[in-house]
Amino acid sequence: MTNPILAFLGPQETIIILIILLLLFGAKKLPELARGMGKSMGEFKKAREDFEEEIAKGEEEGRKDIDKKG
Repeated sequence: MTNPILAFLGPQETIIILIILLLLFGAKKLPELARGMGKSMGEFKKAREDFEEEIAKGEEEGRKDIDKKG
Protein backbone atom coordinates (compact mmCIF):
# COMPACT_ATOMS: atom_id res chain seq x y z
CA MET A 1 0.00 0.00 0.00
CA THR A 2 1.46 3.33 -1.02
CA ASN A 3 1.25 6.47 1.00
CA PRO A 4 -1.34 8.76 -0.67
CA ILE A 5 0.68 11.86 0.18
CA LEU A 6 3.80 10.48 -1.45
CA ALA A 7 1.82 9.43 -4.54
CA PHE A 8 1.51 13.09 -5.55
CA LEU A 9 5.18 13.88 -5.00
CA GLY A 10 7.69 13.33 -7.73
CA PRO A 11 11.38 12.68 -7.14
CA GLN A 12 12.27 16.37 -7.46
CA GLU A 13 9.72 17.45 -4.86
CA THR A 14 10.88 14.70 -2.52
CA ILE A 15 14.51 15.82 -2.82
CA ILE A 16 13.55 19.45 -2.15
CA ILE A 17 11.59 18.45 0.95
CA LEU A 18 14.50 16.35 2.23
CA ILE A 19 16.93 19.24 1.69
CA ILE A 20 14.62 21.62 3.57
CA LEU A 21 14.32 19.13 6.45
CA LEU A 22 18.08 18.72 6.53
CA LEU A 23 18.56 22.50 6.71
CA LEU A 24 15.90 22.94 9.39
CA PHE A 25 16.84 20.10 11.72
CA GLY A 26 20.40 19.14 10.83
CA ALA A 27 21.85 15.75 10.02
CA LYS A 28 21.98 14.60 13.65
CA LYS A 29 18.32 15.29 14.41
CA LEU A 30 16.80 13.66 11.31
CA PRO A 31 17.26 10.03 12.46
CA GLU A 32 15.68 10.92 15.82
CA LEU A 33 12.72 12.58 14.10
CA ALA A 34 12.26 9.65 11.73
CA ARG A 35 12.42 7.18 14.63
CA GLY A 36 9.85 9.18 16.59
CA MET A 37 7.53 9.38 13.61
CA GLY A 38 7.86 5.63 13.04
CA LYS A 39 6.97 4.89 16.65
CA SER A 40 4.01 7.27 16.51
CA MET A 41 2.71 5.69 13.33
CA GLY A 42 3.07 2.23 14.89
CA GLU A 43 1.10 3.31 17.95
CA PHE A 44 -1.58 4.89 15.76
CA LYS A 45 -1.88 1.71 13.70
CA LYS A 46 -2.20 -0.41 16.85
CA ALA A 47 -4.87 1.90 18.27
CA ARG A 48 -6.79 1.76 14.98
CA GLU A 49 -6.64 -2.05 14.94
CA ASP A 50 -7.82 -2.20 18.56
CA PHE A 51 -10.71 0.13 17.74
CA GLU A 52 -11.72 -1.95 14.71
CA GLU A 53 -11.56 -5.09 16.87
CA GLU A 54 -13.86 -3.51 19.47
CA ILE A 55 -16.35 -2.52 16.76
CA ALA A 56 -16.35 -6.07 15.39
CA LYS A 57 -16.93 -7.50 18.89
CA GLY A 58 -19.83 -5.08 19.42
CA GLU A 59 -21.42 -6.08 16.13
CA GLU A 60 -21.07 -9.77 17.02
CA GLU A 61 -22.64 -9.23 20.44
CA GLY A 62 -25.47 -7.27 18.82
CA ARG A 63 -26.17 -10.13 16.44
CA LYS A 64 -26.20 -12.61 19.32
CA ASP A 65 -28.70 -10.45 21.22
CA ILE A 66 -30.94 -10.25 18.15
CA ASP A 67 -30.76 -14.03 17.70
CA LYS A 68 -31.70 -14.60 21.35
CA LYS A 69 -34.71 -12.28 21.11
CA GLY A 70 -35.83 -13.69 17.73
